[in-house]
Amino acid sequence: MTIEQSQLPAVVAENEGAVQPTQAIRTPPLKIGSHTLSNRLILGTGRYDSFETMQRSLQTSGSDCVTIAVRQEKLHDGSGRNIIDFINLDRFTLLPNTAGCYDAATAVRCAKMGREILKRLENPGANWVKLEVLGDSRSLLPDPIESLKATERLAADGFEVLCYTSDDPIVARRLKDAGAAAVMPAGSPIGSGLGIANPNHLSIIRDDLKRDDPDFPLIVDAGVGTASDAAIAMELGYDGVLLNTAVAHAKDPIVMASAMNLAVQAGWMARKSGRIGKSRYGSASSPEIGVISDRQK
Repeated sequence: MTIEQSQLPAVVAENEGAVQPTQAIRTPPLKIGSHTLSNRLILGTGRYDSFETMQRSLQTSGSDCVTIAVRQEKLHDGSGRNIIDFINLDRFTLLPNTAGCYDAATAVRCAKMGREILKRLENPGANWVKLEVLGDSRSLLPDPIESLKATERLAADGFEVLCYTSDDPIVARRLKDAGAAAVMPAGSPIGSGLGIANPNHLSIIRDDLKRDDPDFPLIVDAGVGTASDAAIAMELGYDGVLLNTAVAHAKDPIVMASAMNLAVQAGWMARKSGRIGKSRYGSASSPEIGVISDRQK
């Protein structure tokens, strides 16, 4: 059965009583630097078919933080409309990002531009930045050297840097040591939809960066294709998920945004509750003692 967009609120309302116990175990707030997010899903604002679709997707996502490309030409659509007019600034903290930058110097300039734009908007996101310094336009993988340079410069300038990186544990450690407020390894390349390509490396990063600082924020950024990918990221022990294309390019972005919200919550709960061990053989869930048997003795 396909859920029509117009039916979504009704579906939620009909099941309100059934999900009440789950709502009582909602994920706790996530603290990143001086910011506290009530929802662990961070959603991007790019690549939607229209500002209206983006606006409705953000509304159903449950998120209270969205990323926005701060280069001035990206703030308007073909009709000259400003994306800011379609974002509820009373609800959302904006996380400016340096999308499209290929060297540290450009990324730093872009971050400073974002800070000034958000100061004028009086949005609390003015002091942080999602740092994205790419190595090339084909793979969209991060440049580790330029990312490290930019992190050092921005942290020294008072920015709280959420740094996009590869799943290389050594690079992740260097970024944290350079002053990043959060490290955000890619699940797989940006926009690929491949999901969590290397869970082992993500687990190593988690173990390493949280060994001496259990509260250090780790967020999976990029590559998520569907809700199960987001749940897996959280089950690996990550603190949040940042995504864009998986919602923006879904056949129904509005419903997919809601699915991502539920997946992040479910993945966090699964991680905290502790999964059962894996076994080569089955294990009966019902007791065998006292079972009536038709076997001949």
